[in-house]
Amino acid sequence: MDIKYIVVFGYLGLTLLLGIYSYRYSKKSLADYFLAGRGIGPIVLFFTMAATNFSAFTIFGFSGEGYRSGYAYYPLMGFGTGFMALSFFVIGRRAWLMGKKRGYITPPELIGDRFKSENLRLIYLAVMVIFTLPYIALQPRGAGLALESLLGIPYFQGAVIITVFVLIYVFLGGMRGIAWTDVLQGIMMLVFMLIAVRIVASAYGGLFSANYAVRSEYPVLFGRPGMAGKYTIGLTLSYMMLWFFCDPLFPQLFQRFFAAKNEKSLKVTMILYPLITGLLFLLPITIGVLGRLTFPDLEGRAADSILPMLLNEHTAGWLGALILSSALAALMSTADSQFLTLSSMLTRDIYEVVLKRESKNEHIIGRVLVVILAVIGLALAYKPPSTILQIATQTFTGLAVLFPATFAALYWRRATAKGAIWSILVGEFLVVLYYLKSTYANDPEFAMQYTWGADVLKVIPTFGLLPVIPILIVTSLVLIIVSLFTSISKEHVEEYFKDLPTINPEKRKYMYLWIAIFGIMFIASIDFWAWGSNTITFLGYPWWIWYFIGLNLILTIAMVVFSNKYWTDSYKEGE
Repeated sequence: MDIKYIVVFGYLGLTLLLGIYSYRYSKKSLADYFLAGRGIGPIVLFFTMAATNFSAFTIFGFSGEGYRSGYAYYPLMGFGTGFMALSFFVIGRRAWLMGKKRGYITPPELIGDRFKSENLRLIYLAVMVIFTLPYIALQPRGAGLALESLLGIPYFQGAVIITVFVLIYVFLGGMRGIAWTDVLQGIMMLVFMLIAVRIVASAYGGLFSANYAVRSEYPVLFGRPGMAGKYTIGLTLSYMMLWFFCDPLFPQLFQRFFAAKNEKSLKVTMILYPLITGLLFLLPITIGVLGRLTFPDLEGRAADSILPMLLNEHTAGWLGALILSSALAALMSTADSQFLTLSSMLTRDIYEVVLKRESKNEHIIGRVLVVILAVIGLALAYKPPSTILQIATQTFTGLAVLFPATFAALYWRRATAKGAIWSILVGEFLVVLYYLKSTYANDPEFAMQYTWGADVLKVIPTFGLLPVIPILIVTSLVLIIVSLFTSISKEHVEEYFKDLPTINPEKRKYMYLWIAIFGIMFIASIDFWAWGSNTITFLGYPWWIWYFIGLNLILTIAMVVFSNKYWTDSYKEGE
């Protein structure tokens, strides 16, 4: 048998062994299957949170976009996602405490209980499911691309193979099995992506020489705003904001707030996040940029396959297979969590709430739903409509609409169920309108058939930003206005908020200073003074790449000081 097959399927077999081993520790309860008994410690939580967030989008989407647009893509991903980790304090800390006190397993459960509204709970559930399913499809798609390029396995067969392996260890081990495999997969991603960059660069005399060669041929890939002027200041600002508002609303990330063993688990994860994004995210983007030397004429979706194509070209069979396994690790670590989280929501929020049924075998129902969701993901991956980045961005926008309602649920006593419901409904309506605008507003055939509709779509403003920014402004205003004109149950709100953490009055006065500090760092990330500069420095990277790596280090230090000051002695009780 070809050595590449042995390496790839050897790795897949190892994930199964971890699933089988974790099954020995599982208990027949919903909290154990879906949350690992709420006992995930700091290091494992960091790895499972990071590995879950770093998906096929990270490996194949980043390298594809690096190929298409250049290094301009790095700041908004490397720093933007690291900055997002502040939401682990803003959202995660309070969600963890309420999950611990009230036994929440799913995000819709928290929202529904806070507002005492089953309708809101189901709307929240529907949004999470609808906008996560296309993202689920990215994982088998990435698997199919990888196995097709390296092993010659037909695209869809490769997608099916990886999905089956993921299903087995999720079916057996639940959250515990996923968390343990995520540690393995997270380490693999970092180590083998470093090796991949070294191998590809070595073919052209080293990283500096390879970057210099690309810059000589494609200088625009080393400047801002990148190829075709894509990442303008407005779009860069939008992406930076998008990650903060969207990422914590990924159901698979949100649910991990409930699975944390204690505050320390979330605190350590927040602190380490900017370090891992600052390093790991640069690697696939670098591979994409260097891919221009070997394959200069890829277009559109074809660029998403640049990593396996380069592995085929520049590596020996077994080494290429090892590196490919790290790409598989990225997508598998996201697919498994998406399957598990959505099945928990369908079990807890549909089976129990809508069907009004209770069962001692809910963990079995959850396992069955995992299989059904995997089949749906495969069906969506069979003929994907666009690039990985386009699919992901649409998914992120739909989920970001939930942020105002979620933030209000945890911080604003005057927020009402009707305010949250209308906020979400209006927001998702705008998501649809903006999608139609991007798809049909400039389509001559559509304009001929629907003249009035095309004219309406053209006048919807974007202000040079991603649609998510004006959408969030509108949804927030809707939430505030409707809440102020509708009634609340004061007794329930007071009873609910007495369990939420409060800041010690002596420390509260310094909170505005920290808001200013993090705000300044965010503003510094919109480095308009570097636009147009493509001067290369150490290792052949543009100088502003090192600026952002430094900014990530400063962000980490600030998070250490901030968390030590505000993430201790801040609860009314339980300290």
